[in-house]
Amino acid sequence: MNWNVAQAKQHLSEVIREAAHEPQLIYNRNRPVAAVIAAEDLAGYRAWKEHQAKPQTLFDAFAELRLLAAGAPDPLPEPDRFAAMRPNAFSEMLKEENPPNATR
Repeated sequence: MNWNVAQAKQHLSEVIREAAHEPQLIYNRNRPVAAVIAAEDLAGYRAWKEHQAKPQTLFDAFAELRLLAAGAPDPLPEPDRFAAMRPNAFSEMLKEENPPNATR
């Protein structure tokens, strides 16, 4: 939910309670000036920011890739293609060009 500064002051306990579910944006003259977020979200943001602040060498990048290739959990979730039942356009094109019962 969005709040202006005066509303946020008057309803601070509600702003904090709602922040546990989703970020609460506070506006001043229709411009965002602050956000109240859950403590877990802040901890995640700080960890991400700390990781981003460290300069990564090429060696470190390849070491991370080796870990991912060895089965370490990927930090970015892979979307489930089958859950959305999205067709694979490349596969469909190959089927059209080479039907299974086609004779050459």
